Amino acid sequence: MPGRDITRLPSKTTGISLLVVALVAVGFCLYLPAWSQQTSSANQAGPSSPTAGPSQQDNQDTSKADDQGVYVLKKDVDEVMLHATVVDDKQRIVTTLDRNAFTVFEDGKPQSIISFHHVDIPVAMGIIIDNSGSMREKRAKVNQAALNLVRSSNPQDEVFVVNFNDEQYLDQDFTNDLRKLKEALEKIDARGGTAMYDAVIASADHLKQNARLEKKVIFVVTDGEDNASSETLEQAVKQLQQENSPSIYAIGILGDEEHPKRAKKALQILAERTGGIAFFPKTLDEVDAISKTIANDIRNQYAIGYKPTNPKVAGGFRQIHVEAKAKGHSKLVVRTKSGYYAKMQTASAASK
Repeated sequence: MPGRDITRLPSKTTGISLLVVALVAVGFCLYLPAWSQQTSSANQAGPSSPTAGPSQQDNQDTSKADDQGVYVLKKDVDEVMLHATVVDDKQRIVTTLDRNAFTVFEDGKPQSIISFHHVDIPVAMGIIIDNSGSMREKRAKVNQAALNLVRSSNPQDEVFVVNFNDEQYLDQDFTNDLRKLKEALEKIDARGGTAMYDAVIASADHLKQNARLEKKVIFVVTDGEDNASSETLEQAVKQLQQENSPSIYAIGILGDEEHPKRAKKALQILAERTGGIAFFPKTLDEVDAISKTIANDIRNQYAIGYKPTNPKVAGGFRQIHVEAKAKGHSKLVVRTKSGYYAKMQTASAASK
């Protein structure tokens, strides 16, 4: 749109170009060992850790209080961190469980939990809104719901906004300023097709590369089947199952969709594989209430960390299943990501 101040999120092709540049930079660094060593040390220190107010804590977890008494979440380099929601047989969120209630399985084998928290951890969130032609009359209520999601979330959350049609546009980078988020959501240019998979993959990459917070979420709203992406649903799922990838919370407004079953299935797969939820309101008026339900879900999760018995050096896809049992509850269901692709490490790195 002429005059629009936008940033296009990089596509897969752009990512390849950036990789070439990175490889050249690595080669250059080989001639500067002292500088390289200093940079490596700084990178290991990492960005500042997320903070959250004290709540139910395991007395052997890896948290410690900072000078202000705020708990800081620490994560071991080999640790797999799960963010899990627990519901009972009436679909009510259960928030009173302790560490001993949970059993984590990776590839069918029980794992030892090394950290456990139940605190409202701030999240890095991407709000990804369909800006195709069919969304023109729906955007006002969808935008309001997106803003109410932010209002109902942790005030320390960091949020960015992507509007997408045939392409994806980063209209606001990470912020918790409601005014800036509102302005980004109002950059409506409803036209063209629906390239949702491309937008989700690009947004997930943006979260992984730029987010300071460990917990990551994508909130996506669309009213139709993807008909313009260069990537497929299978490729999107694989990208979202890499380590440190976000959970997907989706709203599908599919009343007038030509192929509602296919569109619904795609959103369900993206959400279920990543530990999120997909909602399908019958009317547009339900979207706002759903956004508040999503905020409540995100804020009432357990953070469960374990170190895999199968070393990450082996690489490959790992299936995850988590069970919870507690007195007073006949049946508990744990929702978290269904698995992940382990980042392969060198033998020397894995032994450190």
